[in-house]
Amino acid sequence: MRRPRAQGGRAPRQRQAQRVVRLGRPRPRLRLVGVALTLVMGIFVVRLLQVQAVDASAYSAKAAVNRWVTHDVTADRGTITDRDGVALATTVDAYDITADPYLFTPAQAKTKDAPARAAELLAPIVGGDATTIARQLSTPNSRYQIIARQQSPQVWSQISDLKKALAAKAVKDPGANVLAGVFDEQHTKRVYPGGDLAAGVLGFVDSQGKGGGGLESMFDKQLAGKNGKIRYAQSNGRQVPTAGVQQQPAVPGSDVELTLDRDIQWAAQSAISAQVAKSKADRGYVIVMDNRTGQVLAMADAPGFDPGDLSHADPAALGNAAMQDAYEPGSVSKLMSMAAIIDTGTATPTTHVVVPGTLPRADRIFHDDVDHGTWYLTLNGVLAKSSNIGTIEATGQLGKTQAQANQVLYSYLKKFGIGDPTGIGFPGETPGILAKPQDWNASQQYTIPFGQGLSLNALQATSVYATVANGGVRVQPSLIRGVTGPDGRFVPAPAPKKTRVVSARTATTLAQMLESVVGSEQGTGINARIDGYRVAGKTGTANRVDPKTGTYKGYTASFMGFAPADDPRVTISCVIQNPTKGSYYGGSICGPVFKQVMQFALKTLRVPPSGAPAPKLPVDYDPSEPAAPAAGPAGTKAR
Repeated sequence: MRRPRAQGGRAPRQRQAQRVVRLGRPRPRLRLVGVALTLVMGIFVVRLLQVQAVDASAYSAKAAVNRWVTHDVTADRGTITDRDGVALATTVDAYDITADPYLFTPAQAKTKDAPARAAELLAPIVGGDATTIARQLSTPNSRYQIIARQQSPQVWSQISDLKKALAAKAVKDPGANVLAGVFDEQHTKRVYPGGDLAAGVLGFVDSQGKGGGGLESMFDKQLAGKNGKIRYAQSNGRQVPTAGVQQQPAVPGSDVELTLDRDIQWAAQSAISAQVAKSKADRGYVIVMDNRTGQVLAMADAPGFDPGDLSHADPAALGNAAMQDAYEPGSVSKLMSMAAIIDTGTATPTTHVVVPGTLPRADRIFHDDVDHGTWYLTLNGVLAKSSNIGTIEATGQLGKTQAQANQVLYSYLKKFGIGDPTGIGFPGETPGILAKPQDWNASQQYTIPFGQGLSLNALQATSVYATVANGGVRVQPSLIRGVTGPDGRFVPAPAPKKTRVVSARTATTLAQMLESVVGSEQGTGINARIDGYRVAGKTGTANRVDPKTGTYKGYTASFMGFAPADDPRVTISCVIQNPTKGSYYGGSICGPVFKQVMQFALKTLRVPPSGAPAPKLPVDYDPSEPAAPAAGPAGTKAR
């Protein structure tokens, strides 16, 4: 039988070739695996180097973010004391209550409503608002919030006990300790043991603990010291005692000793506060100065404020009006006019001065406080009766022309310190206003001699009287006796600058004339008399410039003087602004204040009574008698 042919005429093959499977070579595959493993290991090695070397500090910081806590350690603010070391401003322990909002997030607090729950617990303890505190605890991207400042140790103790109780509950309920993120920052709180005593001088500190006024501001750097730091490990809101503490100690502030006498300050403040209230005045101030040293023994303002509780303070009373008010002094300024007249030899206390009832000068007609006919006064009487007209006529003799007289008077005003800072450097102190004589207008050349048309502060005015009391030598006023540094070393204040203003003979003559103001029955200062002591002083009643309108409205009443007049020890000034009830004359409302404070100061300082009777200089004269000649540069006499 024949086999069939294959299509195409070809016979099929008997058998197909058998396929042979051969294994691949293993070496290339092993090499590939080795390369892959090498790459993987290289990546691990590079990453390990990055983590442990390149980014080590960053990861370390992230690891420590919840473990380590760093706080500032506030330095103890220095104490301000009076001259005897009695604290007027000091510090006590206090706590700022702080929080870390990160620890109040749901992930960290183990509960969704930790801020609200914590706020409800904290608000009644710190006296805050729960809504506000909850908002602080929920602040995103924040690690630090101050919940309450300057809390007492008792407040923090209450919070701390509550934290411990919640931590114990957290053993069974992780979300129970909602106060784990609340911490304390221990520092100090400023307190003023005397309340409003000397507040105008001391000033106050703000909510940040920095000086906000007065000496607290002036000496803020020295008082504040230098803060330190403390760093410790914490777990669940509590310090880990075994982890160690890194601490940079704080350097305490220096202590400042003032020239103030606390007792005299109290007497001055009590007296001026009572009179300001009685007169329904805008304000008043009393300054007590040791004229021998220039040290201010008291500087009292009324109304005052409590620097430890500014929430109830009148913003207008927060300064020190005795140094920051620029006012026209009125008749107390006549002492400087008399000093120029006596010191230049233009006239003597007994020189005759004819004082008409009115005096037309420039564009005005001048009057005295009381209407009168023609007075026949001595120069001493012009001062004793505080005659504006007599002062104008007497100072007009200081030069051959009015312009020359103005220049001479100006030179003496400057020597007494008018128009220049006192040198204390008190914040906000006004130097007053004294134009140059060529700039005095037609009225000023006649008003400046009796204290209108120039301005000063109360310390400047007090210094004028202290200069006369000190034999004509001006001692720069001072408030600081010295500073005690953190090392305990006391550094006294620099010696005050001394300047001869008038001769000793002139100063003695002026003191005797001032005694007539108080001792003579015709004087305006009889309310300042003190039994057993000779008192020298001068009243003042000036038109007052209203600071709101810039126009004259109301009066400035004042009295300034010193005692004992025969051996002066203490100079005191009293100024009352805008009295609206009762009298507005300086002798009537400031004379008694001067007397009250001076009596207290003399007793406190143990100043013995005067040993000799006061000289009785004549106040007026009989016009029928011949006039006493007055030697002077112009060879004239005051009429």
